[in-house]
Amino acid sequence: MLVPLFIGAICHTVVPDAGKYFGSFTNGLISGTVPILAVWFFCMGASIKLRAAGTVLRKSGTLVVTKIAVAWGVAVLALHFIPENGVEFGFLTGLSTLALVASMDMTNGCLYASLMQQYGTKEEAGAFVLMSLESGPLITMIILGTTGITSFGPNVFVGTFLPLLIGFTLGNLDSELREFFCKALQTLVPFFAFALGNTINLAVISQTGLLGIVLGITVIIVTGIPLILADIFIGGGDGTAGIAASSSAGAAVATPILIAEMVPKFKAEAPAATALVAVSVIVTSILVPILTAMWSRHMKK
Repeated sequence: MLVPLFIGAICHTVVPDAGKYFGSFTNGLISGTVPILAVWFFCMGASIKLRAAGTVLRKSGTLVVTKIAVAWGVAVLALHFIPENGVEFGFLTGLSTLALVASMDMTNGCLYASLMQQYGTKEEAGAFVLMSLESGPLITMIILGTTGITSFGPNVFVGTFLPLLIGFTLGNLDSELREFFCKALQTLVPFFAFALGNTINLAVISQTGLLGIVLGITVIIVTGIPLILADIFIGGGDGTAGIAASSSAGAAVATPILIAEMVPKFKAEAPAATALVAVSVIVTSILVPILTAMWSRHMKK
């Protein structure tokens, strides 16, 4: 997962328009995160046995609720200590409640699923199902106390679950189909990682300095510890899934701007928040796989 992700990020940073220039299959490989994941989700659904459905939902619910609850608590604290328009002086310049919540309330479900496929179980990997509900500004808006969000209709949720549901159905109707589709899971991971890396510009770190890196590390610590405990005591795991879910989602980068368009009072802090969240995504995308691998090895010993 990590090496293809780095290669993709380097390619996007050095030659951001390579996909458009070459077009055809090369562009499909560089920008194909969604179709590659659609196939991967289908195969993931086929690999989940019917009797494991309860485990998947328990894992999903535990991780999602914990992640949102932690972000909510951080928002409550931040509103008491951070100015309404964000910090304007010193090392913390640009830090705002919006940046904190947006970086913490969404898990990179695809990164989580890939890590769990390697270090966890199929049922734990399937827990990404409910994580799709975190995507977009909806949860962030709820945490910040705003209303009127209508970005996600029923068709979007159906579109998210449909590939996995079809795969799940076919895999449980025919064990040979399950075995056939399961073989593609490991193969698709490096291709997805490369495409995901091509959405990350490493140069964004220079725009926010050390604060963005600190925010990314803070996200892992503040959300990771409660997630580990929840996974062990509620989810019935060994904590590996908790660490794997402590990342910032790539979709979170767009959240500050989207919220600013709907709530004008956030327009002033949205640009800095966007840069900070982008760095948090990069930092967590790099550190979470490493920490997950270390924790998994430790628990297996």
